[in-house]
Amino acid sequence: MLQEKLQAVVLSSCDYGDSDRIASLFTLEHGRMKGFARGARNSRKRFGPALEPFARINLQSVRKEGLSSLRQADVITVYPGIRGGLSAIAHALYACELVEWITPEGQPLPRLFRLLVSYLERLDSGVSDDHDRRMFEINLLNILGYRPLLESCSRCGAPFDEREAFMQQGAGLCCRFCVKSGRSVTVQTRKDLLSCLSTGRFGAVRFNAEGVLQAGMLLDEALSTHVGRKLKSLDFLETAT
Repeated sequence: MLQEKLQAVVLSSCDYGDSDRIASLFTLEHGRMKGFARGARNSRKRFGPALEPFARINLQSVRKEGLSSLRQADVITVYPGIRGGLSAIAHALYACELVEWITPEGQPLPRLFRLLVSYLERLDSGVSDDHDRRMFEINLLNILGYRPLLESCSRCGAPFDEREAFMQQGAGLCCRFCVKSGRSVTVQTRKDLLSCLSTGRFGAVRFNAEGVLQAGMLLDEALSTHVGRKLKSLDFLETAT
């Protein structure tokens, strides 16, 4: 087994025994993986603060099935701008927990790695709001192949064009001919969500007040379907924002 050098974001970590730590990591090279850091809590030279949640690190690791061996980690950044604000911390923990629970283990997802890093950089700059959160979510769903259809009815396939769409629980967006009732999603909200997919810059898309609520309902349902559980960070996010 060869030692590898990896780029990673720490999704979560926990103490194990008297001096060890177990970390869940999202790596550029291998996607999500778990690692065991022997003596991490006693070795500032080999790890220091590198295994704190949402830290970005360079990592030396020996990959093993199930639980890899973490040999050393060097901090690229711990995102001090995030750690100075409750709202930013809540958004960062939510993004990391979401990635941890929705991604398959051991599958490289470099686009998602870059998206997560870009979002953490945005939070580190002092901006944490629902507009960027929803942009992160729709792009995450798109990368994984899970995003709801925005251009056409999920039942009959008819294009929405300039017509209003309706959210049907468990069915995504549908046209008025396929559903008798449902929450409305306006043309502008769909256009804004599609704009989120076409720009690589957080802050470029700003929803109106109605659009934030509609995008939130649509994305929350899509995410809950694929995550399969309520994320612990959601309660913190709701109280911190």
